[in-house]
Amino acid sequence: MGKKVHDDVLDGALSVLRTTVTRMTACAGEPASYAEANVGGGKFLADVTMSSSDFTISDGDASGRKVRTAQKTGVTIDHNGTVDHVALLDTANSKLLYVTTCATQVLTAGNTMTFNAWDIELADPS
Repeated sequence: MGKKVHDDVLDGALSVLRTTVTRMTACAGEPASYAEANVGGGKFLADVTMSSSDFTISDGDASGRKVRTAQKTGVTIDHNGTVDHVALLDTANSKLLYVTTCATQVLTAGNTMTFNAWDIELADPS
């Protein structure tokens, strides 16, 4: 028996990110909660404001659909530490929506950093 999913179903999940993410944070270690990933949290190093225009939904690279998160440059680093995770937050509802790993980099407070563009891809069922 075959499996299929319409793009609208995958886009629905990706649209939650596009319409509710308001902050992206650089974290030292994987945050287990909104509080850890947010400003002042134990894993928090830097943040940038996000809006729906920072997310583009399109066909996935391999299959399915993806949302591309825009590059953000000149982001002020708030705390010293080694970034290895990026978190997407819904600050209106205090939700940690998505966490992923990133290239490890030592950050120094007062300097700036760049969040490179990156994708979240949802594959077609197989």
